[in-house]
Amino acid sequence: MEKEQINDIAEQELKKLEFRINELIHTCERLKEENRLLRERHGDLNDERMNLLKQNEMARSKVEGIIARLRALEETA
Repeated sequence: MEKEQINDIAEQELKKLEFRINELIHTCERLKEENRLLRERHGDLNDERMNLLKQNEMARSKVEGIIARLRALEETA
C-alpha cells in the first residue's frame, strides 16, 4: 500500500513537472517570436531613420543654397 502511494505521489509530481516544462517551452517560443518581431521592427526603424537623415541633409543643402542666393542678390542690390 505504501509503495502504491509513493508511486501515485511520484506520478503526480512528474505530471506537475511535465506541465511546468510545457509552460516553459511555450514561453520560450513566444519570447523567440517576440524577439524576432522586435529585431525586424528595429531594422525598419533604423532604415526609416537613415532615410530621414538623408532627407534632412537634402533640405539643409537646399536652404543653404537659398540663403547663399539671397545674400548674393542682396549684395548686388
